[in-house]
Amino acid sequence: MRSLRETQTAFAAAILMGRGGERLQVYRNNVFISLRQALADVYPVVRRLVGEEFFNQLARRFVREYPSRSGNLHEFGHELARFLGELPDVSELPYLPDVAALEWALHEVFHEAEAPPFDFSKLSDPENARLPLHPAARLIASRYPVLAIWEANQADDPGVVDLDAGGDWLIVFRDGLDPAITRVSPGEFALLSALAQHMTLGEACEAAVAAEPQLDLAAAMGRFVASRFLSQGAQA
Repeated sequence: MRSLRETQTAFAAAILMGRGGERLQVYRNNVFISLRQALADVYPVVRRLVGEEFFNQLARRFVREYPSRSGNLHEFGHELARFLGELPDVSELPYLPDVAALEWALHEVFHEAEAPPFDFSKLSDPENARLPLHPAARLIASRYPVLAIWEANQADDPGVVDLDAGGDWLIVFRDGLDPAITRVSPGEFALLSALAQHMTLGEACEAAVAAEPQLDLAAAMGRFVASRFLSQGAQA
């Protein structure tokens, strides 16, 4: 006799892979409709860039290859950027995976925990201190102007974005209820990335200067503190 887990796994596979004939068709349709809508809600710009019909096909294939493994629907879809990067069908839109990464970052920070800002007055050894990035912050780097692409697609008429305008270094951050996207310089991005990787402040400053020799470290840190990008850690 099959265990409950084995029965559930077989049932899920039958729905996702199209097995089981008409008996499971109603379940299959409901699953694909709900998961497709979840993707559409998180990735409206991706959907607009590829068109509704192609997005539906893309969503159906994605659901088969990356089925939801969590009871929390908010966690479904985080692999879409990687999926798009490996999909030959969208090779004419090379910036699409990075747009997807930006949209997922906006989704993630919206649902992240709050945290108090870092208390720099308690630092006894700044050089070796490790300053955590706020839990509601994500870093996105792209060789394409993904912020301009995203912003253009918030309007009814998206207009034209110059893809040769250069790349973006971005921090996506939710302060309060609304996520926001902020451009940072290459050195500032290197500094935040190093801190996100749990490097010491001294190591992070070295990485920042290596990426941008003219960076004003004091001004950069002041900006991060004022923007609350650094925190004490998540609150329960």
